[in-house]
Amino acid sequence: MTTESTFIALMRNMATDPSARGLLDDTAVFTLGSETLILTHDMMAEDVHWLPTADAADVAWKLMSVNLSDLAAKGARPMGVVLGFMLGDDQWDRRFAEGLRAALAHYDVPLLGGDTVSNRGDKRALGMTAIGAASHTPVPARSGAQPGDVVYVTGTLGDALAGFEMAEVGLEGASALMSAYHRPIARLAEGQALAPLVSAMMDVSDGLLLDAERLASASKVAITIDLASIPLSAAYKQQRSDSLDSRMQAASWGDDYQLLFTAPAEVKLPIPATAVGQVNTGSGLSLTDAAAPVPLPATLGYQHR
Repeated sequence: MTTESTFIALMRNMATDPSARGLLDDTAVFTLGSETLILTHDMMAEDVHWLPTADAADVAWKLMSVNLSDLAAKGARPMGVVLGFMLGDDQWDRRFAEGLRAALAHYDVPLLGGDTVSNRGDKRALGMTAIGAASHTPVPARSGAQPGDVVYVTGTLGDALAGFEMAEVGLEGASALMSAYHRPIARLAEGQALAPLVSAMMDVSDGLLLDAERLASASKVAITIDLASIPLSAAYKQQRSDSLDSRMQAASWGDDYQLLFTAPAEVKLPIPATAVGQVNTGSGLSLTDAAAPVPLPATLGYQHR
């Protein structure tokens, strides 16, 4: 099977328009009249992004949030979404529609259209395109980090991992951990507040470590992440402890949809965020636990194979 990185490399030879940003940013950024627009498309697949037992309403919410999270990383204001939907079981489809209605209302974003196809018995795959308007120009990119910058992350990491583990064994009920996995929140307000100040920004979808490595590669710098600084919620620590291994897993599992960004050390941030690392000259990703070097894990985060 073709790997995600190999296929993107094939597409990169075609995506030569400057608006595509070399396929390094998860979004296209282009100018239409006096407006700078942001365009992104994300897909989700059954047994990859949601369990077969998942509530379809949660699937709809998550599909919308992961797309709007890409807009958040550009400091964009959402203007609308377009849905690609695979028809199937009537009850599932109706629950999906209920969840989508709730997500549209929560984010105050209109549904602009889309397309449907029939499900012939295969697992479902769903897609959504989100359109946004830049709240600040230049629009933040992954490629602007500079040596000396501080690496920050919003919120806490690992809650979706803990929520997934609960869902996988059939635990149900309302909890912050389950909500983090089933119904993540796109950090739109935070992205808009940060856009004028950051040197680089992206969302944490595939794991802090993998996404930090991607940011380092796009910016042609080295990044060191301090695992001792990884922000963990009290609920996560209660379920999975605060050990080095637990922090490593929180930093490499993904599905957090927090914002990862860099900024000069003297910048006063307008929102709460945790400093988790440093930008240096060189290339690649390295890890420490406080001052002690830590080897990179075999897998930095989630990658489609």
